[in-house]
Amino acid sequence: MNNIYEITTIPAISLQVFSGNTNVSTEPGMSGEMRTFYSKYLVDIAGPKLVHDQFGQKQPIPQGNGKTVEFRKYSPLPKLLNALTEGVTPDGQKLNVSKISATVEQYGGFIELSDILVLTSIDNNLVQAAKLLGGQAGRTLDTITREVLVGGTNVQYAGGKSARYQLVGGEESGNCYLTVDQIKRVVRYLKAMNAEPINGYYVAIINQDCTYDLTNDPDWKYPHQYVNTENIYSGEIGAIAGCRFVETSEGKIFHAEDLTKADGEDGGFRNLTVKAASGKDITVAEKITAAQATALAGRKIIVAEKPYTVVSATAAAAGSAKLTVAEELSATAGDIVYPGEAGAKGRDVYATIVLGENAYGVTEIEGDGLQHIVKQLGSAGTSDPLNQRATSGWKATRVAKRLVEEYMVRIESCSTFNDIGAN
Repeated sequence: MNNIYEITTIPAISLQVFSGNTNVSTEPGMSGEMRTFYSKYLVDIAGPKLVHDQFGQKQPIPQGNGKTVEFRKYSPLPKLLNALTEGVTPDGQKLNVSKISATVEQYGGFIELSDILVLTSIDNNLVQAAKLLGGQAGRTLDTITREVLVGGTNVQYAGGKSARYQLVGGEESGNCYLTVDQIKRVVRYLKAMNAEPINGYYVAIINQDCTYDLTNDPDWKYPHQYVNTENIYSGEIGAIAGCRFVETSEGKIFHAEDLTKADGEDGGFRNLTVKAASGKDITVAEKITAAQATALAGRKIIVAEKPYTVVSATAAAAGSAKLTVAEELSATAGDIVYPGEAGAKGRDVYATIVLGENAYGVTEIEGDGLQHIVKQLGSAGTSDPLNQRATSGWKATRVAKRLVEEYMVRIESCSTFNDIGAN
């Protein structure tokens, strides 16, 4: 199922991307060299955090070429098993081209500095602002790409489970943690789909909590044990079964919020307890306030290891509050009602994303994609008549797009650790 890609840009409206800092060289207080230093500092801080961008097909958008990117996918040609007839020219073949379009969006933020703060120590404050903004830019743009990747349609659940709510963790046995066997299964799938490796290996983006579970396997190999240690990816920790692993604290975690949160009237509860169940109604042993009842509508829950969707909740005192679900219940008094958006008993679920080449595309962040903007005291004109405010900020264009679903797999698993929450 190999595919060849050609990327073009569709002329549309003029999109000025990184045409230069808003400050010009004639503005007082900062030389061109100093602006370049701060801008490079921000990009350097942002860059290493962009783990999810490392393996996408890169497409910069030139100035004046619009803001829509079109990825063109060429389907492989079929086998030709019929022998040629002597002296007869066979029919020609047509290219089968499909288009995948994506439109960039703009993101950014800034820090405002008072005149007193700037005048006290301008260089240190600008460096600190660039550092903080660079970290923010990196995490923001990385997360935008990550959320596109975790929306992929190919998912495998650890432990042979068939759904996220079944994933078990923290028990004496039967835990659905990431294993080498699970990696081998995914690699087999990618090979069956004819997904090309990336520089000779498939690549897995993994949360450090799952790294702990996976690297307990004695077959694990670390980077210093590679035959060739060149071209180690940013964040890379090792390889196994034809797959290289890049670790990040920004790996996706599916987290189920507490069923009821403190709302000013009363405290909240992580779980609820079935007092009685009939039809589609659950009477719970805990109090539910009006605000909590409103928030429960539409939530997923797990009761007696089965998933349900809350249609509505009725606020009342402990022992009288009620949940109404969309499905017929199978529950008895004393059963625990767990939040159902993650794993069994509401435990966090981690996504490990395994990629082949050309699985997804992203716009380039380097060069035209990320801009650091410094506004010096006095640059705002009449909107800042006393020259009291300076700002340092960043602005970037970004889009990520899944190109071939068969070239990426999301492994969902629990972990020995369970204390980070959603991200």
